[in-house]
Amino acid sequence: MTLTELAAQNLVSPMVLFFIVGLSAAFAKSDLTVPEAVAKLLSLYLLMSIGFRGGAEVAHHGLSAPLLETVAAGIALSFAMPLVAFAILRRITRLSGVDAAAVAAHYGSISAVTLAAVTGALNQLKIPYEGYMIAVAAAMETPAIVTALNLARPYRDTTDGAGKDRAFWGEVLLNGSVVTLLGAFAVGAITGERGYTLVKPFFVELFAGFLCLFLLDMGLVAGRGLLQGRKNLSAALAVFAVVMPLIGASAGAGLAILIGLSAGGTAVLMTLAASASYIAVPAALRLALPEANPAIPLTLSLGVTFPFNLLIGIPLYISIADRIAKVAH
Repeated sequence: MTLTELAAQNLVSPMVLFFIVGLSAAFAKSDLTVPEAVAKLLSLYLLMSIGFRGGAEVAHHGLSAPLLETVAAGIALSFAMPLVAFAILRRITRLSGVDAAAVAAHYGSISAVTLAAVTGALNQLKIPYEGYMIAVAAAMETPAIVTALNLARPYRDTTDGAGKDRAFWGEVLLNGSVVTLLGAFAVGAITGERGYTLVKPFFVELFAGFLCLFLLDMGLVAGRGLLQGRKNLSAALAVFAVVMPLIGASAGAGLAILIGLSAGGTAVLMTLAASASYIAVPAALRLALPEANPAIPLTLSLGVTFPFNLLIGIPLYISIADRIAKVAH
């Protein structure tokens, strides 16, 4: 399937169209809303579904060298991407060192919602992927924060107390999305095929419908966030928010080739490397880097990068991954 065909199919998929409905409603200043409690439930469902299926897949195939290699590659990407993002931001924008480091942290970490979108697209296209990619996603959540804090260190007052440091690491290690992903992954790995068969009607067959509703809400959130945060969106930052995902995806593709991932696994790793956090990292940096302006990274990651990945990036990454797989074989 060509890139044009993939893009066209992605754009007319129910998930993407519901995102566009939400985005359009936000731009039109409609009063359409998804209650916050419902949005949190949808997020919890998606993370549990993805994590459980990944764990069940690992239980089916067992631990392997490719799994460990891919987790290591994901961690390396999460540590390294903030360095690239920070260098670009300091070169092309007027952001302070602290704000540049905060943005870099978001682009080194991953978006669980973008992960849900790419797995949904792969399932729709009937392209298999390695189940352990879910463990890779969980491993990529936090290393970027460590890199970003080191990048910000020369630009800030580092006289914070030990109590604040403990609170920060508690926020990082016990972040809800990480705990849910890893917890569901563990349950899937422990219960295996028996557990998968038991919950398949809920976690598998209803996944696409829940994703549609969640992306409707994400369209509303992204649109309203973009309207409110556009004062923070300079031309240079907008370019960064589109170029940085392509840099991350390229790095992910290179590592996927070295590891020998399938087309689906390559697409997932590229998407993870191309995504930007707007849930886990903001929560952690609220404690670790309170002097950073949170509106800047949120406007970029949620208002620009997420729509770009959903509408253009994911079909592009899948197409490239498919070509890589064909050349390799």
